[in-house]
Amino acid sequence: MRPVLIAACLLLLAPITDSWWASGSAVILDPRMVCKKNRRTRGRLAQICKNETGLLKEISRGVTLGATECAHQFRNRRWNCTTQRRSMRKILMRDTRETGFVNAITAAGVTYAITRACTAGSLLECSCEKGVPKPRRGRTQVPQPPSPTQTDQWQWGGCSDNVRFGLQKSREFMDSRYRKRSDIKTLIKLHNHNAGRLAIKNNMKVECKCHGLSGSCTLRTCWWRMPTFREVGDRLRDKFEGAAKVISSNDGDSFMPESPSIKRPGKKDIIYSEESPDFCNSNMKTGSLGTEGRQCNISSAGTDSCDQLCCRRGYVQTSIKEAENCNCQFKWCCEVICKTCYVKRDIQTCL
Repeated sequence: MRPVLIAACLLLLAPITDSWWASGSAVILDPRMVCKKNRRTRGRLAQICKNETGLLKEISRGVTLGATECAHQFRNRRWNCTTQRRSMRKILMRDTRETGFVNAITAAGVTYAITRACTAGSLLECSCEKGVPKPRRGRTQVPQPPSPTQTDQWQWGGCSDNVRFGLQKSREFMDSRYRKRSDIKTLIKLHNHNAGRLAIKNNMKVECKCHGLSGSCTLRTCWWRMPTFREVGDRLRDKFEGAAKVISSNDGDSFMPESPSIKRPGKKDIIYSEESPDFCNSNMKTGSLGTEGRQCNISSAGTDSCDQLCCRRGYVQTSIKEAENCNCQFKWCCEVICKTCYVKRDIQTCL
């Protein structure tokens, strides 16, 4: 019994890698951990864990995709989506705007990776969609592709991204463990998961390929394509900026805006129930690592400015020399020869 207890303690104290988010005492969305913790469950999650190993691999890639995009979107903020010193673990134990963004971008990453794998033919369970796409809910017809002239002809074809399969599997894997709960934290988590998926579903694009003699476009084949994941991250970052604070409704099964004067958040919005710490100083209880030692931008007026990022504590400026290619010449054939020049650059670091 003692070795088992020691092993359990080591698992709880294991360091978090950059590839996985952490929540409480477990790494979430590491398929091995999720499946291990839910071995006795039934339904679609159990079926995915037992039989769909290829899908689990794509889910892993999707989590990594979300982690990378989160680090990009938050690179200039006081909390920069880091996993160092268990910062992510503490962030996800709360219910702040940052938590909402992480949950949304993770769900989007999983959806994106699965859909992309379907289009590439990497999964046995799915393929791309080759038929005429169905109208989205609330729309009476499929949007028409742009046409340079009224005489152009076009048809649906090619290989549309099978986003319906990606959405379905993302829900089955990420949401099924929480469906029977109705506490405010779970309701917010599921809402933000869905907001991340909608950032993909609601922004699908029509792409077309021309066919005809001498480059003419007398006939075009068109299909659905997902936006780039950077576009998805940009949209979710905008939703993060306008995130709405909510509280539990009287029925205990839903949420409502904290203030009656605030518009009820829609399905595409990110929501939260706890105020964020300022992240200026190190506080392991909240997951804040502080901003001391972070590089700031003296010429910026945004979140990366030395005034905001350093929390008005000031900064120190140092000069460094950086090597770069210069005086490049083309040598026939076919080589480019450059010299190495050293350029002096000033950098500012938060105190």
